[in-house]
Amino acid sequence: MFAAVRSAWALFVGLGMIMLGNGLQSSLLGIRASAENFGTETTGLVMSGYFVGFLAGALVTPRAVGNVGHVRVFAALASTASTAALVHAVFVDPWIWTVMRFLTGFCYAGLYIVAESWLNDRSTNETRGSMLSVYMLVVLGGIAGGQFLLNLSDPNSFVLFVLASVLVSLALVPISVSVGPAPDFTAPNPVGIRALYRASPLGVVGSLGTGVANGAIFGMGAVYASLAGLEISEIAFFVSMLIFGGMAFQWPIGRLSDKLDRRRVLAAVTFSAALVGLAAPLFSGDNRIGLYAVAFLLGGMSFPMYSLCLAHTNDFLTPKQMVAASGSLMLVNGSGAIFGPLVVSQLMGRVGPDGFFTFVGIVHAAIGVFAIYRMIRRAAVPVDEQGPSVPVTTSMNAATATLPLDAFRDHRDRDLAAMTTGRGRRR
Repeated sequence: MFAAVRSAWALFVGLGMIMLGNGLQSSLLGIRASAENFGTETTGLVMSGYFVGFLAGALVTPRAVGNVGHVRVFAALASTASTAALVHAVFVDPWIWTVMRFLTGFCYAGLYIVAESWLNDRSTNETRGSMLSVYMLVVLGGIAGGQFLLNLSDPNSFVLFVLASVLVSLALVPISVSVGPAPDFTAPNPVGIRALYRASPLGVVGSLGTGVANGAIFGMGAVYASLAGLEISEIAFFVSMLIFGGMAFQWPIGRLSDKLDRRRVLAAVTFSAALVGLAAPLFSGDNRIGLYAVAFLLGGMSFPMYSLCLAHTNDFLTPKQMVAASGSLMLVNGSGAIFGPLVVSQLMGRVGPDGFFTFVGIVHAAIGVFAIYRMIRRAAVPVDEQGPSVPVTTSMNAATATLPLDAFRDHRDRDLAAMTTGRGRRR
């Protein structure tokens, strides 16, 4: 495993720099938008631009990679994303920021596609799971680490925007000097949303709802903290606790879903997230420790939800369908992420900062109600027929999901006929 990680050191270093820049820039924009009195509704529009661009990038980039190769696409997108970060500092205008967020999301989707497909090529059946674990630590650790870079300078100056730009630009260095050959790239054709819903209604609805909730968290978490009166260092710690919670709970929740009825685990987790979100206003005053604990638990319950929805969906698909279906499920998740910042910003504008937690809680409660409905409608898949749960993040970075789905495919070496006859039922 260590040899495999060493062989992909350039990817991990470059990806780590990208995530540091992404984590810093996202929170910085939320803080600066509040300082510039954009208003929560306008800030929500700005933040949703990232997810619109992300969807566009996920659709367009695979063809570009197939035409000109990984390194050239990576270099072009990193340079563009670096430029977009600087434009935020030069033109402090919500409309320009919305366009730049769209451009940033487009570029980051492409950067993730290149990194994930390249990493997948460097992995074998024996090392893919370990490589994915390291990948997830780099991604989430980089985003969390980017929050603490907020303390290096005044968010009202241009310095932090320049730092975000530099980090993305530096990601080009390890990728460019890597001596390893670029892999071949083949983008799977997505499965239709209607066909995917027929196969797994809960997987599709859960992915949509998870996108809405996590889009609200990533897009407006720093805005909430700023409006709640937290200092810059406290905002950084608040957002990082959301991410650390996701890191801490991702693996144990996935393991639990492998041993029990996955729908029951999914329902328990999403209702737990709903409870935390709806109870959070009780800790939103001056009790900083309580607020940080709420953030940790909310991230811990909300972020693993996409992995559960993905694993549940794959329980009803054949191995040949999994990679293609992941593209459609990611589009559903990303579409939900677009609406998250837009809707939560409207609620926050009307009821105050605590609308942030309330909105996330309501969305997760709705997912839980639908999960119970599906449990009543159909029997569960036998535990011994469930595929393994693999930790993946949401629309912030999992542009193609080819790496997680390959892990599913490699570990589910079952007889195809048995799967199609035993799991072809609608759940």
